Amino acid sequence: MGLRERRGRVDPDAILQGLDPEQRAVAEAVHGPVCVLAGAGTGKTRAITHRIAYATAIGAVAPQRVLAVTFTTRAAGELRGRLRRLGAPGVQARTFHAAALRQLMYFWPRVIGGEPPRILESKIGLVAEAARACRLSYGRTELRDVAAEIEWAKATQHRPEDYAAAVARTGRRPPADVVDVARVYAMYETLRRERNLLDFEGVLELTAAVLTEHPEVAREVRDQYRYFVVDEFQDVNPLQKLLLDAWLGDREELCVVGDPNQTIYSFTGATPRYLLDFTREHPDATVVKLVRDYRSTPQVVRLANAVIGQAQGETARRHRLELVAQRPDGPEPVYVEYDDEVAEADDIARRVRKLIEEGVPASRIAVLYRTNAQSENYEAAFAAAGIPVVLRGAERFFERPEVREAVVQLRGAARAGADAETEGMGLIATVRHVLSGVGFTEEPPEGTGAARARWESLSALAQLAEDVAIADPRAGLPEFVAELEERAALQHAPTMEGVTLASLHAAKGLEWDAVFLVGLTEGTLPIVYAETPEQIEEERRLLYVGVTRAREHLTLSWALSRSPGGRKNRRPSRFLAGLTPRAATPSPAPADRSRRRGGKAGPQPCRVCGRPLTAPLERKLGRCVDCPVEIDEELLLALREWRSEVAREQKVPAYVVFTDATLQAIAERRPETVEELAQISGVGRAKLNRYGAAVLALCRGETPDTSADLPD
Repeated sequence: MGLRERRGRVDPDAILQGLDPEQRAVAEAVHGPVCVLAGAGTGKTRAITHRIAYATAIGAVAPQRVLAVTFTTRAAGELRGRLRRLGAPGVQARTFHAAALRQLMYFWPRVIGGEPPRILESKIGLVAEAARACRLSYGRTELRDVAAEIEWAKATQHRPEDYAAAVARTGRRPPADVVDVARVYAMYETLRRERNLLDFEGVLELTAAVLTEHPEVAREVRDQYRYFVVDEFQDVNPLQKLLLDAWLGDREELCVVGDPNQTIYSFTGATPRYLLDFTREHPDATVVKLVRDYRSTPQVVRLANAVIGQAQGETARRHRLELVAQRPDGPEPVYVEYDDEVAEADDIARRVRKLIEEGVPASRIAVLYRTNAQSENYEAAFAAAGIPVVLRGAERFFERPEVREAVVQLRGAARAGADAETEGMGLIATVRHVLSGVGFTEEPPEGTGAARARWESLSALAQLAEDVAIADPRAGLPEFVAELEERAALQHAPTMEGVTLASLHAAKGLEWDAVFLVGLTEGTLPIVYAETPEQIEEERRLLYVGVTRAREHLTLSWALSRSPGGRKNRRPSRFLAGLTPRAATPSPAPADRSRRRGGKAGPQPCRVCGRPLTAPLERKLGRCVDCPVEIDEELLLALREWRSEVAREQKVPAYVVFTDATLQAIAERRPETVEELAQISGVGRAKLNRYGAAVLALCRGETPDTSADLPD
C-alpha cells in the first residue's frame, strides 16, 4: 500500500488517510467495547482493518495480541492480506473454528492427554450409521437435512434429551419425525465419542470448556490475545458466543461489526440478538453506524432501502440502517414477468449475452435464486448460449482433479528450478508453459461440457499468475506455488471467467456489476415453509441481500408458470408489492416466440417435424437435435475460422462473437438477406450491425472484410 514510515514504523496518520468520517471514527476508537453497525457496501472491512492497523501503529496493542475472528476462511484470508498491506502482518485473523482448534490442540497434551481426536469433516457418514443403528432409512437428501438439524441443535446448545422440547418451543420444522431425529442425534453422539471423533461444534464447545475449567489455560490464552474483533456479528450463534465470552473473561477490549439487515442464517442457530443487545451487555460501548454505500448506484440503493423499509416489527424499525449512495447514477432496476421458467432462463441468458457484448466481463455478472434446484434451467440456457458459468456451492476449486494435477506439476517445476530453465520468460509465460503439460491451451475448446470446464480451471490458474506478477514483478514460480498453497488452505479460489450461478445464501459477502434476481414468486421467496412472522422477515432480508450484491445493473424477474404451456397461476413475491412499476417490463420473448410458432400458444415447434421444442439447444437450432437436416460443412468451417480470427483481433473469447449453436444454425439455414439472418437465435441487432455483412459474405462464398468486424 506504500504507507509512509516514521522512524521505521508505519505512520499512523497515513493509515487514517482516505477514510470517510464514520470509518475514521471506527479506526480511532482503539479501545473497546465498540459496536459498528455497517450497512451493505459501506466499507466495514476497510474500517476494521484500519482500526487494527492504527491501534498497532500508535502502540495501543501489539499485533500479536490481536485476534480478528470471522466466519469463512476466505474472509479471514482477506483480513490478513489487508492487514499485511497496512503494516500489521503479525495480527491473527482466523475463523472461530480455526482459532479454537489451534488452541485446543496446543493445550490437549497438558489438560486432557492421550490420543487427540480426529476432526470430522462431514457429519453425513456418521449420521447414516446412526440412522441405521436406529433402524431408520434415510435418503441422501434426508441425511443431509438431519445432519444440518444436529448442527443446529449443537450450535444452540441443545442436547438429544431436550431437542424435542427445543423444537416445540422455537416453532422449528424438523426434516423428519422429531422423536426419530432425537434418537439419531443421541446415537450420533455415542458413535462419535466411541471413535474419538470431534465435529466442528465439539471443537468450539470443548475449547470453551477447557478455558472455563482450567484457569491457568484461560490466563495463558487471555495473555496472548487481549484485543478482539469479530466480523459479521449478526451471524454469531450461542455456541460461538460462549467461546467468545471464555476468550474475553471480564475484559472489554472487543469490537464487533455487523448488519442486522443481513441476518439470513437463523436456520443454523445464528441470531442478531447479540449484536442488537450489545449496548445492554456493554453500556459504555462506542457505537458507530456506517451508511455511506460505495458499492451500488443510487438506483440500486433506493430499491434496497425500499425493500428493507417494509420490514415489520419494532426491532427492525429501531435498528434499520438507511443507506446513502455515494456512486454516480446508473440504470434503473428492471422488472420482467415471463410466461414460464424456461422463457425466463432463456431471456436472462440473452440479456447476459448483451451485457457481455457491451463490455461487462462474465465474471462480474451473477444470477441469484432462492434454492439450488432453480439452477437447472439456467445451466441449460447458458450452455445452449455458449456462456461459461461458475456454480457456487459446487465442487471446491482446489479439489478439482485438473487443479490438483496442475498444482502438483507447478510444485515439481518450482523444485526443479523451472525458473532457471525458462529464464527470461517471466512468471506468466513460465506458468503457462507448465500448464500446457496438463492440457492448457491459449484458445478454449469448442462448445461446453467437461473439456470446457477443465480449460476454465486451468485458465483461472494462468490468470492468477498474471495477477501475482502485477502485484510483485519479482515473483517467480516458488512464490506463485506458495500463493497457490495458501489459497488452497483457505479455499480462496481465483476468479474464474464465467457468469456466477448461486443461491442468495451463497451470495452473501460478494458483489457483481450486474445481478439477476430470478424466480421471485410467492412460495419461492418467501419460501413456502416460511410461516411465522420472523421467518417471513428473514426471507425479506434475503431479497435485501440479493439487491445489495449489485453494483450497477439489477434485474428482478418471475415466471407465471413452471413449464411452457402450463397454467399461469403464480404470483410475484409479496416483497415486490409497491416497489415495481405499475406494469413490469414485458419480456420480448412472447411476441418473438409467437411469431416463430405461427401465432400458436405453447412451446416453439421443430421446423422439420413440428414437435414442440423444450430443450434450450433445440430452441436455439429451431429443430430437434435428431431431425435430419442438411448442413453446409464447408460454410460451418469458414464461419468458425472467421470467428476465431475476429475473437483474436478483439481479444475476447470466441463465444462472445457467436456461439457454436448459432454458427451451426447459420450453416443449416444459409441466410441470404439481413432479415433472414436476424431470424436466427443468437443474432441480435448489435451483432447484425457488427458482423452481419461478414456473415452474409461467407454465406455467399465470399471472403469477408474482417476489419469491418472491429468495434468502434
